[in-house]
Amino acid sequence: MGTLFDYIAENPMVALIGVCEVGFWVLLGAGLLARYALRWRRVGAVLLIGTPVLDVLLLAAAVIDLRGGGEASAAHGLGAAYLGFSVAFGPSVIRWADLRVAHRFAGGPAPVKLPKYGALRLRREWREWGRCVLACAIGVAVLVLLSFVVGTPERTEVLWSRWIPQLGLVTAAWFIFGPLWTMLDRRTEQADSRN
Repeated sequence: MGTLFDYIAENPMVALIGVCEVGFWVLLGAGLLARYALRWRRVGAVLLIGTPVLDVLLLAAAVIDLRGGGEASAAHGLGAAYLGFSVAFGPSVIRWADLRVAHRFAGGPAPVKLPKYGALRLRREWREWGRCVLACAIGVAVLVLLSFVVGTPERTEVLWSRWIPQLGLVTAAWFIFGPLWTMLDRRTEQADSRN
């Protein structure tokens, strides 16, 4: 267990990413609790809207770390990827949770169950892949920003050689196992022919 704490102590960006992830879920839970259990709609809205503040804090910390002489590391690349996915998927996660809590505790409408096959499923897969592309584009933009802030290629080499290709790989894999897989699935064709 000591090695994990040593690793976190040596890589504060990793700890900050963890804090931001936990903070996202804490703000989400507190916002939904305030909105539905306590009936404090404005407080709930403020808490839910506050989740992007964590992303800004993460970006600011990465910039400060690198401007202060820190060398770009895998933690900075992970932070950029986390930031991209948080921005691209965070609002839909909040809507997903809000809909379910509203239904369960406030008499809201039941969530619509997505079909496993067919045009609606394919449309959803394209939408989610679009979010993935957006997330990876934001991640690459953050990596470029961090590289620009540092200004020396030797200190940012890990961002260019490792993280940008990995984000490209994630985008390609998501396409293959998302929209392409759904399009090629015979059950999608059969569901569409029945409609």
